[in-house]
Parts: sequence; C-alpha cells; structure tokens
Amino acid sequence: MTTIAGKTVVLTGASRGIGVFIARALAKKQATIIGISRSQEGLDKICAEVDALGGKAIGICFDISNVEELPILLQKIERLTGSVDILVNNAGIEIYRAFPDYSLADLQSVLLVNLLAAMELTRLVLPSMLNQTSGHIVNMSSLASKKGHPYDSIYSASKAGLLMWSDAVRQELAGTGVRISSICPGYVSQQGMLADTGVPVPSVGGVSTPADVARAVVRAIEQNQAEVMVNGNPITENLTKLLFAVEQFFPRFGDVVNQWIGIPKLNKMRIENQIRAENSRKKSSLVK
Repeated sequence: MTTIAGKTVVLTGASRGIGVFIARALAKKQATIIGISRSQEGLDKICAEVDALGGKAIGICFDISNVEELPILLQKIERLTGSVDILVNNAGIEIYRAFPDYSLADLQSVLLVNLLAAMELTRLVLPSMLNQTSGHIVNMSSLASKKGHPYDSIYSASKAGLLMWSDAVRQELAGTGVRISSICPGYVSQQGMLADTGVPVPSVGGVSTPADVARAVVRAIEQNQAEVMVNGNPITENLTKLLFAVEQFFPRFGDVVNQWIGIPKLNKMRIENQIRAENSRKKSSLVK
C-alpha cells in the first residue's frame, strides 16, 4: 500500500469542481499539494483549506492549455519542492454541441486541455519518476470514455483517448516503480461541468458526489488500482460494467440504453443553457 503522507502531489484544475475535493482528500493524508489553476483567488482559497486540514499547499496560477510553457511550469515546481511524486491530471473542459456546430477552436481547446496537456505534463515528469523508481500518475477520465455521449462528442473523444493512452503507457511502465491510474466517474452532482449548465443529472444512470470521486483518487494511489469506475454505489457501478461488457457484443444496445437514460435529451438542454450563459457573459463584457 502506497503512503501519501509527505509526498509532493501536482494537481491540475485544483481551484474548482472535483479538483477542490481531491485537494481536500489529499490534504487529509498529509500530502504537499502543488495546485495548478487559472484562478489565483480560487487557489488562495483551496490552499488555505489544505493547510487547515493538515496538508501543505502551494498555488501556481497557470493555464495548462499553454502546453509549450509546461516545461517552465515544471521547472518552477521543482525549484519549490524538488521532484514530483504524484501527478493528478484533473483539469478538463466540456463544450456541448451537435458535432457540425463545433468550431475548429472548440475542437482544439477541448482536446488540448483534456488530452494533450495531460500527455505533455506526464511526459515531462516521467524522467525524474523513472530515475527515482517511484511515482504515480492519476488521469481523470470519464464513463464517456467507455460509451460516447451524443452532443458531447469531443469531450467523449478526449476522455477515450486519455483512457487508452493511460492503458498503453501503464504497460510500458511495468516493473519501473511508476504507476498509472485512470478514474472514470459517471454523473457527478453538486460541482463541476453538470452544475455549471444548470441541468439535473439523471439518477437512473447512477450519480456520485465529488467526495466519492476524490476518495476514488486516493484509493487508486494507495492501492495501485489501474482503473476505477465511480458511479453512485456498488450496484449501479456493477450494472454499468455489465452494460459496457454487453455492448462489446451488441454496440447498438448501448445506444438504446443512452436513450433510455435520457442522455441525448439532457445534453441538448445543456447546449441551450451553455449558449445562453455564453451570450450573457458577452453582453456583460460589452456593458463594461
């Protein structure tokens, strides 16, 4: 069992959504957390929480979509704390659209943040982990990596890519002491992308809390779990695994299940809410 206490953890997307809960969970394990986020205000808040919970925290305001500057970020981290013991690639964005309505900029931004930035940051930290024959990479994937979500196709593609890349690299790293885990949450209440669009989650498909996901991250590190599915409770998690297995033989069966759960309808609602929110922000900026 891996001990987290005293380890240096780099956590992207640390200042909001599930990232906040992951930071809290790691703080309770007495980790030193290097939180990465675009929001300095959010970083200041979560760093204070981490310190109060028994961990140590340093916030670095940085936009990981600037992948060319990730080497500079890593140099700064190493100057502050030395080598990185654990990397949690949690940052992610989601844009709901019918596929023809995506712009090239939409495609690039989702794939850049959700996939390429995680790959590049991992590529940069791996040499030192391999040199010390220890380390752990945690990649935040999604159940959308197992079955594509209509009107959220680019996010689904990015998470599927993240999952398969993690699987391949985990095999490359066998016997090196460096480990990789993938976390696959389903719908998550209260925080994050679903909460941002103001559309309720479908309880029939299984709903988890952000704290459930954070506990899964800690468990994956401590127990070296290759892949962890988080989807409400053991019953819904096992049912989901069974459905994914059946779909390997009957792909259209999964389409029927998605329709029954209501995923296409919900994501269409999220398109409307997301566009409405974007238009509201544009109007506010014009007024200013």
